[in-house]
Amino acid sequence: MRILVTGNEGYIGSVLTGKLEQLGHEVVGLDIGYYSECVISNIKEKYKKIKKDIRDINAEDLSKIDAIIHLAALSNDPLGEFKPSLTEEINFSATLKIAKLAKTIGVHRFIYASSQSMYGIAKEGKELDEDMSEKNPITAYAKTKWLAEIELKKICSNDFTVVCFRPSTVFGASPRIRCDIVFNNFVACAYTTGKIEIKSDGTPWRPIIHIDDVCNAFIAGLNAPKEIVSGKSYNIGVKNGNYTVREIAEAATKSVKGSSVIYTGEHGKDSRTYKVSFDKIFHELGKWYKPKWSLIDGGKQLVEFFNKYKFLESDFRGFKTNRLIKLRSLVDDNIIDENLRSKK
Repeated sequence: MRILVTGNEGYIGSVLTGKLEQLGHEVVGLDIGYYSECVISNIKEKYKKIKKDIRDINAEDLSKIDAIIHLAALSNDPLGEFKPSLTEEINFSATLKIAKLAKTIGVHRFIYASSQSMYGIAKEGKELDEDMSEKNPITAYAKTKWLAEIELKKICSNDFTVVCFRPSTVFGASPRIRCDIVFNNFVACAYTTGKIEIKSDGTPWRPIIHIDDVCNAFIAGLNAPKEIVSGKSYNIGVKNGNYTVREIAEAATKSVKGSSVIYTGEHGKDSRTYKVSFDKIFHELGKWYKPKWSLIDGGKQLVEFFNKYKFLESDFRGFKTNRLIKLRSLVDDNIIDENLRSKK
C-alpha cells in the first residue's frame, strides 16, 4: 500500500515509518518539521516527505494514497494547554478536513491516533472500556480527541474505513525520543541524575505501552478486514498493562542500577487516575495485534539506548526531548508565531 503518515517526524512516527517500509509499503510523510532536528540517535529517512502544516493539506498531497495513519497533533496535555483554541483547530478541525478530503478523493482507510486521556478522572478500581465507559475529558487535548472520534465515525462508509486507536501512555526508544512522558521521564531522570522525584503519593494508575507495540496496533488496523474494524475504537495496551505511578518508578530504578525514588508528596493524591481494559483489541484484533514488550524489557532498552548515544542530563532537560520546550523556543526565537505558523 501507499501510506501517508502525518506526524512522521514525531516520537511515534519516526518508528512507525521504518516498520511500514520493512513490510514493503510505500511511505509518504507529511509533517510541519518543528521536531525534525530533535534527533538523539542515527536515523535514515529515505521515503518521500511533504513539509506542510496539516491545516493546509490539499488533494494533491493525498494523490494515489491508499491509507492514512494520522498521528499529527498538538500532543499531550501540557502542550494542548499551550493555547486551547489552537488545539481545537489542529487536533479537531484539521483532522476532519483531512479525513473528509481523503474520503472524497478515494483513500480507503483512515487510522486515527486518539487518546485514553478522554476517560479523565475515573472511579477507582474500575477498568474502562471503549464503548460503555463514561468519557470525562478534562483538558483541551482530551476533548479534541474525543470529539474527533465522534465526527470521524459519522463519515465511515463501505469505501472509507475509519479506525480509532487510543494508546496507553507510550514508552520506549525512538530516534526522536520524548522524555516528557512518564516512564521515559523516570528512566531518563534516574539515568542522568541517579534519582526520581515523585511529587504525588504514587498511587494513581496509569496504563502504559511500548512504542513498538503501538506501531504494531496501527499496522493491525491497516490489515484487519474492514468488516471487523470500521467505525470502531480500540484501547491499545497489554494484558496486565495498568500500573501505579509507584510501580512505574520502581521499574525505572530496577533498570538503572544505583538509582532511587524520592516521594515528596507535595501534590498529595493525584485525582487523574484510571485503569483501562484491553479485552476488545485482543478479542477482535488478536490475529493481527501481538504485543511483545514488558515494562522491564522496555526499561532495559532505554538504558541501552542512552548508553549507546551518550545521553546527558542536558539532553533529558533540553528541547530535543521535551515538546513544549521546543515549541516555546521556536516562538521565542521568532521562527513561528503564537498560532504555530512559520514566519519564513
